[in-house]
Amino acid sequence: MIDMSLIKLTIKGISYSQTQSGAYALVLSEMDGTRTLPIIIGAFEAQSIAIALEKEIRPPRPLTHDLFKTFSERFEIEVKQVIIHKLVDGIFFSSLICEKDGVEEIIDTRTSDAIAIAVRFKAPIYTYENILDKAGIYLKIEEELAIEQSLDPEAVEVNLEEEVGETSNLSKFSLKELHHQLNEAVANEDYELAAKIRDEISKRS
Repeated sequence: MIDMSLIKLTIKGISYSQTQSGAYALVLSEMDGTRTLPIIIGAFEAQSIAIALEKEIRPPRPLTHDLFKTFSERFEIEVKQVIIHKLVDGIFFSSLICEKDGVEEIIDTRTSDAIAIAVRFKAPIYTYENILDKAGIYLKIEEELAIEQSLDPEAVEVNLEEEVGETSNLSKFSLKELHHQLNEAVANEDYELAAKIRDEISKRS
């Protein structure tokens, strides 16, 4: 049973953190409002969430969160929802609400892991009003449009490092060469490069 005081969130996107080097900002927004909830997460979790949101890139081997989903499904455990339930000293605390054989269990988890798992299970994400009051950011229309354009989940890109050499200028390659490079990047599990190549291909479509 969902608590009526819970507020449903959606993933607006992922961007580089402006405050912490090497980290990323996961931006969540309330479904029926204008507030957003920026959460600082690590590079691995950002990559895992980005890959789960992608429609075209599929890793040849399962990532940790993919393994969690496979494990859960094999033992008939369903992830019903994620609740971001506490904020202490800038750190968000979350729970996975799971169910097996009609019995509900609540599992403590890092928020970044919870979101990565929620995306894979297509489970809803919730938080409480007091957390949004404390950490939520109201966006002006212009700022919201800018975030949607730069952080569209369909085109989210996580680059852990800048590529050098020939890959730094993808515009000079033909579409055939780009598709070949995309297949190679995915096979080599270089998802950052794959995302760049995919975006270059999309620009030409």
